[in-house]
Amino acid sequence: MTSKLFETYTLNDQISLKNRILMAPLTRCMADDQLVPTDAMAEYYARRADAGLIISEATIIRPDGQGYPNTPGLFTPEQITGWRKVTDAVHTNGGKIFAQLWHTGRVAHPHFFDGDKVLAPSAEKVEGTVPRMRDLSYITPTPATPEDISQLVADYAQAASNAIDAGFDGIEIHAANGYLIDQFLHYDSNKRTDEYGETPQNMSRFALEVIDAVSERIGAERTAVRLTPGAYFNMQADPRDKAVFDYLLAQLEQRTLAFVHIGIFDDAMEFDFLGGRVSDYVRANYSKTLVGVGGFTPQTGEQALRDARFDLLAIGRPFIANPDYVEKVRQGKPLTAYSEEMLASLV
Repeated sequence: MTSKLFETYTLNDQISLKNRILMAPLTRCMADDQLVPTDAMAEYYARRADAGLIISEATIIRPDGQGYPNTPGLFTPEQITGWRKVTDAVHTNGGKIFAQLWHTGRVAHPHFFDGDKVLAPSAEKVEGTVPRMRDLSYITPTPATPEDISQLVADYAQAASNAIDAGFDGIEIHAANGYLIDQFLHYDSNKRTDEYGETPQNMSRFALEVIDAVSERIGAERTAVRLTPGAYFNMQADPRDKAVFDYLLAQLEQRTLAFVHIGIFDDAMEFDFLGGRVSDYVRANYSKTLVGVGGFTPQTGEQALRDARFDLLAIGRPFIANPDYVEKVRQGKPLTAYSEEMLASLV
């Protein structure tokens, strides 16, 4: 029986993938102090080019989007040049790579940029401190004005254009995991009463404006989005959130995107208000190309593809520990176990 994992797959009759295994975005905080990708990052991605598609670590669209140290950007000529080294290395090794575009919203911190405020849907503060910099406490965000939102939409589109200039095959909009776009999609973080709050249509507006602006700029066939209907990172779940994602997914069904990617750490997680697993909820509401992720082994991933729960499978931490993940799975070889110590050290 032919493995589903190693079947080819074409995104919108445009981008051909040599297998159905994606490398999930994995933040490693390895850019230099100007947020420029390094030669070590080029080597890291090139070694994993056997994946059907690599999705880069989350990459900042502009300075005030930074919430972690040494995360790369895509808003300066030097960053574009640095990413070009990465994409050239991946393409030389026969791979394809999308850039994941990121603004962290209320979990950004002015320590990283020249400013005194962070933007979010509402003045709802995240408790705690910045990861890897425990002496920095989060601040109360400033609600984005309509003018701020228009500029953010334009900056996402410009970052997408920069990504294409840097040689990426496409981009994934990071609208998941409690960051800026996701903050608009959940009642816990969005208390607005204007055209970007209160109702599912309004709360979805910013996400759709970004998706449409990027699609117009670089083509819908090169545009993907990552979503987390299950609110579990830096925010509380709210049963009302389901109506927001019901509306948003129905809108995405009407568009022709490269794919929708479910951003969840463990696919076994269930939410009563979604009727069970997040991935099953998304599949029931979105019929086009869907990427699953969340603790899958080669065996469970194969079965998920056979059951048509997803069309493509993203693998995260095992790719850090196993640069040759695809070949090991193909040959049935044992995989090296991931450990936290590997995150910053391995290429």
